[in-house]
Amino acid sequence: MVKHLNMWKVLLLVTILLVAACSPKSEGTSNNSSAGAGETGTTGETEETYEIVMAFPVFGSVPQDMDKVEAAISEITKEKINATVDLEPISIGAFGQQTNLMLSSNEKLDLLMVSFTTIDGLIAKGSLNELDSLLNEYGDGIKEVIEPKYLNAAKHNNKQYVIPNYNEMAETNGFLIAQKYVDDYGIDLTKVKTFEDLEYVFEEIKANNPNIAPLVPSIVGFSMIDHYRWFDRLGDSIGVLPNYDNDLKVVNLYETPEYAEHLKLLRKWYEAGYILKDAATNQDAAKDLFKSGRGASMLYGIKPGSAEEESKAYGMEMTTIPLGEAHSTTSNVIGLNWGIPLTSQNPEKAFQFLNLMFSDQEIARLIHYGIEGEHYVEVSENVIDYPEGVDGSTTGYGLNQNFMFGDQFGSGYVWNGTDPELAEQYKEFNTTAIPSKALGFTFNAEPVRNEYTAVSNVINQYKLSLETGTVDPEKVLPEFIAKLKTAGIDTIIAEKQRQLDEWASNQ
Repeated sequence: MVKHLNMWKVLLLVTILLVAACSPKSEGTSNNSSAGAGETGTTGETEETYEIVMAFPVFGSVPQDMDKVEAAISEITKEKINATVDLEPISIGAFGQQTNLMLSSNEKLDLLMVSFTTIDGLIAKGSLNELDSLLNEYGDGIKEVIEPKYLNAAKHNNKQYVIPNYNEMAETNGFLIAQKYVDDYGIDLTKVKTFEDLEYVFEEIKANNPNIAPLVPSIVGFSMIDHYRWFDRLGDSIGVLPNYDNDLKVVNLYETPEYAEHLKLLRKWYEAGYILKDAATNQDAAKDLFKSGRGASMLYGIKPGSAEEESKAYGMEMTTIPLGEAHSTTSNVIGLNWGIPLTSQNPEKAFQFLNLMFSDQEIARLIHYGIEGEHYVEVSENVIDYPEGVDGSTTGYGLNQNFMFGDQFGSGYVWNGTDPELAEQYKEFNTTAIPSKALGFTFNAEPVRNEYTAVSNVINQYKLSLETGTVDPEKVLPEFIAKLKTAGIDTIIAEKQRQLDEWASNQ
């Protein structure tokens, strides 16, 4: 039974969680707080209980017991902050459109899930509250969980508009392979340390099973380099920072010798039959490719517990191999965040509840796992499982989106079969990851919007075919670079460099 959302689904969410342009603050919107819980206002009357409306996406159907969980959470929050909570789960496919409508129509909305792709647009439209003063006054729980470097990395123009969820704040280039191929073909994974070393694995698989593609895309529409990087993408890879440093000098990735060498190797692997033949156009999920025996491995951003997590998801034992050290970039930190829209009628109460998601174990257990005895039972210290007669398909609260609600490990629980030390492993992973020199920088493409659109169109035309080995880079890469220059990539890089220099001068 799958009890964690797979990493590739998280990445997919980050990619498609798009909120359309939102309207700025309108007349009548208030940022003023009411009196604190249990206090009285200037009229001498007891403060009225405030209802916090909280919108977030869900992948499947809305859990049938969501209302029960909401009521249990509200019972706690009413006592602690004199507020109740209205959970508004929205299907991922409708999330952007529906939340945009809520914002543009000034509908009351207190907490909104914000992806890294939408933060700049929401800020530019004046749709989000600044949170610095709220963080200082009500955010002790948040500050205890999230390291200062990561909170600072979520700032925009030195102001805190969003609070990132605490999960993996970094990523390690890695390799995921079905263990059965390792066992059946006697593959020695200790030989694999680098990207180039993977060729040995592919050779062994192909020699023993000519009908399989040793390497497949991790996500539909992703290339091989999308999950193997030696640079900070600076948000979009249109101007990057090699080695996560490069003395903050932005370069054109597609003109670097390293990019050409990686393409050359991918082309070699493709021609040898090591890469899925239709990798550039494939529409089948990696899970389906593995289960059908059409694929054996993929490049993959790994974190603590990845092998166990994907073994559950794929229904077969999976093994991960790191291909380098963990690095942290702005995109790693601000994948999924919470913002307080200007349409909130009480930002203080909204922030107080956000702080509880990071600091209150009862709240975390309810929103992560549901109601004890009904949706889960504790089977040993800090380890839970489904109650007798209940499983992942019959539970009334199978949300499984812990990564989306404050501290992913704030409940103190893990599912049976998960390493009980996983929370500590995450903490060490985040603490020891090497930060990019540009950690905290975000690029605003608005000044070069026309060029950005033109360059993006060129990238969409060439990237997948080049980065899956489908076409000969000796012939196609020069053409790709020429079209990028015609479209204006040098203008974009110059603007990104200007913004990065300005950001660095303020650090």
